[in-house]
Amino acid sequence: MNTYVLVLEFLFLLGMLYAGSRYGGIGLGVVSGIGLVIEVFVFRMPPASAPIEVMLIILAVVTCASILEAAGGLKFMLQVAERILRKNPKQITFLGPIATYMLTFMLGTGHAVYSIMPIIGDIALKNKIRPERPMAAASIASQLALTASPISAVVTVYLGKELLDLFHLQGGANLTLLNILSVTFPATFLGMLAMSLYSLRRGKELENDPEYQRRLQDPTYREQILNSTKTTLNEIIPQHSKNAVYIFLSSILVIVILALYPEIRTFDIIKDGVAKATQVPMGVIIQMVMLCFGGIILITCKTPVKLVPEGVVFKSGMVACVAIFGIAWMSDTYFSYAMPYFKEGITSMVQAYPWTFIFALFAVSVVINSQAATAKMMLPVAIAMGLPVPLLIGIMPATYAYFFIPNYPSDIATVNFDPTGTTKIGKYYFNHSFMVPGLVAVTTSCLVGIGLAEILIR
Repeated sequence: MNTYVLVLEFLFLLGMLYAGSRYGGIGLGVVSGIGLVIEVFVFRMPPASAPIEVMLIILAVVTCASILEAAGGLKFMLQVAERILRKNPKQITFLGPIATYMLTFMLGTGHAVYSIMPIIGDIALKNKIRPERPMAAASIASQLALTASPISAVVTVYLGKELLDLFHLQGGANLTLLNILSVTFPATFLGMLAMSLYSLRRGKELENDPEYQRRLQDPTYREQILNSTKTTLNEIIPQHSKNAVYIFLSSILVIVILALYPEIRTFDIIKDGVAKATQVPMGVIIQMVMLCFGGIILITCKTPVKLVPEGVVFKSGMVACVAIFGIAWMSDTYFSYAMPYFKEGITSMVQAYPWTFIFALFAVSVVINSQAATAKMMLPVAIAMGLPVPLLIGIMPATYAYFFIPNYPSDIATVNFDPTGTTKIGKYYFNHSFMVPGLVAVTTSCLVGIGLAEILIR
């Protein structure tokens, strides 16, 4: 195979990803479908398998979280978070990002940020804190936490059989959900704190900010900014909504227990008269548990079924599912076809400097706006090159780089939720409010993650 042809086909792949990114989530998926058909029938590449397992995990988690939202549980979680934030308003630049981080950690999706972001902005404004400081950091934290959530799709990709087999070949004992989280949780949490520390003094104070002062000149706008209050504390949360949260949190506890004690999910399968112990993969466990607990919430918590597909969590999750469907299938098809030809040259370069793979993860994430899709696309490449598994776990936070181009829904929403205009897309597009906080958070997370993985992943 001519190397130049493979390079041109790779550029075609990037071109399709870029074209899809112009249309957003579902656009990424269906435009990638066009690229897939061209790869198979024009470039004559054998089609790879569709990313069914990742899609099923997203579907199960999003369904359970959407039932929780429809039952009113998400509103209860936001009310608890707001109560903590309003008791400590001067610490909003730290507590705002912690709140969105923990919501994502528990829910497995970063899309709960839309409800709490106006509250973070309101608290900051009432305390004369530049809203950009906590709001931009909170938006970043809501996505950074995905690599630390036990029920997120990106973490489950790293629990696939191929990475486990590579770890065994490299002399590792075992790679479990808790192994991964023992690295990614402290690494991303410290990355978030470093970002918040940076954000404490960023930008001008409100009284010196020209855009904010310009807006205050409009009497109507001045009234809207200074005398409005965004809050959930006046709402009475029924007990069944609170119960929904307790049940949902129990599902996460069950998943952790099943990961901690693999013998519970080990069964003897009789084949040819011989019993063989077989473990149920954690990806399947997450699907089963989330569907089960979603059903329990639905039955026991007076959940209006018709509201389930109407919530923001369900809609955002389904968009992500379609995006991953097309992106991962098209990408897998190319890399499965091209890797045998590229492997020797790429492997020698990356094996000499394994940490450089972080730039590949980062670059792909910038384009495709999904950590799970980035992992699904790039992890087979890393496995084919035999990169050290501890390194791959340590640099997981680099799958989040879509803050780089400010077109992700949570970032756009954050800009719109800031009435002062301090959280913004800059004149030159890349000088936006999320750039430096994102770079600080991801860089710190990867550096800490690499160090922790070398110690903990054995």
